Amino acid sequence: MLIAVPNCQGRVSPVFDVAARLLLVRLKGETELERKDIVLFEKQPDGIVRSLGELGIQVLVCGAISQGLQLALEQAGIRVLPQICGRLDSVIAAYRRGALGQPEFAMPGCCGRRREAERWGARCRKDSNSSRSGPPCHSKMR
Repeated sequence: MLIAVPNCQGRVSPVFDVAARLLLVRLKGETELERKDIVLFEKQPDGIVRSLGELGIQVLVCGAISQGLQLALEQAGIRVLPQICGRLDSVIAAYRRGALGQPEFAMPGCCGRRREAERWGARCRKDSNSSRSGPPCHSKMR
């Protein structure tokens, strides 16, 4: 499996749509086989989708992402795990363990896109009684 994480100085880039670098990680099960940092030259959504598809990316772990770009990536068969923040090594280790749903990886303000986060098990900081708080969660997001 090949996953991509936008890289900004060793952390997940806060906004994928304008990310300049990607960290590519090839996994076999929970074992990391290869890691490579690349420059993402494409800046338009169609070009980004095409580039990730040509690279063989299967999963994109990212911070904020526009709804249009997320939908285009998903339609191209790339699973998008949005609203993730943190140091790249920690995020990749959590992905390998299936633990990206931990509160420390949720972007501040993630509750506004709660439905996407819940698809893969993330919980809002308010839901986890964390001392770090974001905006209040809404029980009926549609």
